[in-house]
Amino acid sequence: MPADLTGTYLTLDDGRPAVRFSRTYDHPVDRVWHFVTDPDELAEWFPSRAEIELRPGGRITFSGDPHMEDSTGEVIAVDPPRHLSFEWGGDEVHFDLEALEDKRTRFTLTNVLVAADTAARNGAGWEVCLSALDAKARGERFEGPHAGAAAPWREIYQGYVEAGVPSGAPVPGMD
Repeated sequence: MPADLTGTYLTLDDGRPAVRFSRTYDHPVDRVWHFVTDPDELAEWFPSRAEIELRPGGRITFSGDPHMEDSTGEVIAVDPPRHLSFEWGGDEVHFDLEALEDKRTRFTLTNVLVAADTAARNGAGWEVCLSALDAKARGERFEGPHAGAAAPWREIYQGYVEAGVPSGAPVPGMD
């Protein structure tokens, strides 16, 4: 069965490659803001634990990812509770939240890539992470973004490759 791909590969106006995902959550924007800024909330779905100084130029400390060494990044922009963007390993990650009717929120994650050939790899990784966030938003328990061999990462990655999304970058833990 083919993977259900929810990400979109795009080229931004400035020419940089990116992958983008959008979800709608049945929570008010302030609650979804906590999903993306609170270290304990992030630890349940984001690839790394992230301790964030919520100010432009603030430091982010990433830890606990079994496929990456601990690292730091920098906050690019923050506009609570609507926008957070930061640098992570050369890439940029942008969270945009839009309040909708009935206390719902449109959540958009854009991963601006340092290299186009990372698109399929990163897209597959975000699919697994966002599955964990989707479950969290529904109040369900999920094994987290590092669900081990049970995670459908390889199938999703292959789906992105077959869809023509740029690929070929090394894959941590596989290469």
